[in-house]
Amino acid sequence: MSKASALVDVSKKRVNPFKELWTNKFLYLLALPAVVYTFIFSYLTLPYIVIAFEKFNYKTGVFSPFVGLKNFEYFFKSSWAWTVTRNTLVINILFLIVGTVCSVVLAIVLNEVKAKKFLKVSQSMMLFPYFISWVIVSYMLQGILGTETGLLNNLMGTRINYYSTPGYWYPILLILNIWKNTGYNTIVYLAAITGIDEGLYEAAYIDGATRFKRIIYITIPLLAPTICIMTLMSVGRIFYGDFGMLYAIIRDNSSLMPIAEVIDTYVYRTFKNTGDPSLSMAIGLYQSIVGFILVFTANWIVRRKFPDGALF
Repeated sequence: MSKASALVDVSKKRVNPFKELWTNKFLYLLALPAVVYTFIFSYLTLPYIVIAFEKFNYKTGVFSPFVGLKNFEYFFKSSWAWTVTRNTLVINILFLIVGTVCSVVLAIVLNEVKAKKFLKVSQSMMLFPYFISWVIVSYMLQGILGTETGLLNNLMGTRINYYSTPGYWYPILLILNIWKNTGYNTIVYLAAITGIDEGLYEAAYIDGATRFKRIIYITIPLLAPTICIMTLMSVGRIFYGDFGMLYAIIRDNSSLMPIAEVIDTYVYRTFKNTGDPSLSMAIGLYQSIVGFILVFTANWIVRRKFPDGALF
């Protein structure tokens, strides 16, 4: 085929954007609120990043005096810089690894369940925790871990003050995250599993493969691209702690801050204590830049090793 004819073929395949909009108008209308929200809060706010390099004054706004990297210097010279960075990474890596394993395993187990009534009830029960506010969860947890009236201390006959003992809190936070989010994340993996061609399982069954072998050699390999994409999306937010969770549960407990204070809660406390948005913006910008680098690095590694699982 000549170059001229190839160009003609390509031009024929080009989609008219107006025709595409009209053909799928209801789908684009459905997406419109999310597009508008993203445009306003993710793009229109970008010019305000300049605040991180200024000594912000409420009268002059973004035209405040330029101070360069002094706001970043304040953060990196503080004793909390390494602590909050470490806590954010450790907590999110724990959530990512254990949460992904639990979600995948649960999706595979649910896919193997044949009793439809049990499946419907169990899925509803697993989704329910996701819709409970972290504030409610914090009071539930207090009722379980309280020193004097807590359920756990009363059952075990102990008087452990969990809220002043940091060593217990990585497992506690991990259990809470799994309990609350695993059911919701399982839906994505379960949808991917149900999309696998049943003919593959039938062929494997005829060849004598057990149920366990069908999971190992068919389900997991075909689920791998979805796992990679979900992991990459999580890596992009690995520098963002779950503010709602950690602030509701830890609050202003100074005993637990050395292991539970993350960048998000530190930004909030910094602004609350200093009233200076420039410092908070500088810390938030550091958080965003590192997250941006991490997601591109992770995607580059996945694209080299497992192209089907890359985001771009």
